Amino acid sequence: MPLFALDNDLNFPPVELAEPDGLLAFGGDLSTERLLLAYRNGIFPWYENEDILWWCPDPRFVLIPDELKISKSMQQLIKKPAFSFSVNRDFEGVINNCKTIPRRGQYSTWITDEVKKAYTNLFRLGYAYSAEAWLDGELAGGLYGIRMGRVFFGESMFSRESNASKFAFIKFVQHLKEEKVELIDCQVYTSHLESLGAKMIPRAAFVKKLKQLIP
Repeated sequence: MPLFALDNDLNFPPVELAEPDGLLAFGGDLSTERLLLAYRNGIFPWYENEDILWWCPDPRFVLIPDELKISKSMQQLIKKPAFSFSVNRDFEGVINNCKTIPRRGQYSTWITDEVKKAYTNLFRLGYAYSAEAWLDGELAGGLYGIRMGRVFFGESMFSRESNASKFAFIKFVQHLKEEKVELIDCQVYTSHLESLGAKMIPRAAFVKKLKQLIP
């Protein structure tokens, strides 16, 4: 089946037409309108070289806030606390660190200058959120993503100190739970997030949930 090429029209093909690895389409742009439409439909962008690729994998990796798992060692770290926590205090610092620090096993990140500009604009508009862990006044770890309705779509995280990103994630999940968020999209499997309670669900169930939780 040929891959869908996006043009200037603001639409996406049905997610059921994605390739087995979840790749749905390529091209288009990172305008606010296109990004919000994508997330609403369970689609997210990921760059490869200079191309924007749009994905909707099946199954989908998600975390239900009520199912968050906190290990004994992390419970102790949170009680100390070794780090201080904030929300939306330094979005630019978080995305810059995510841009410059590759994920484990990778040599580069997918976050281009265009991606940074697009998500920083979403932050200014109130859609993008960041969560930060601080150590001695310095940014030690964090994550960012998109909030729509009662769903948070996680995009990327970084850590400069051991357990800093895990601390920020746990505290942020607890924060989102207080704000009645019911679903956190983790996109694709990682053992790190699985240890915190994330699990796979069918894409159809994920998309159905989005329609219920996003006005």
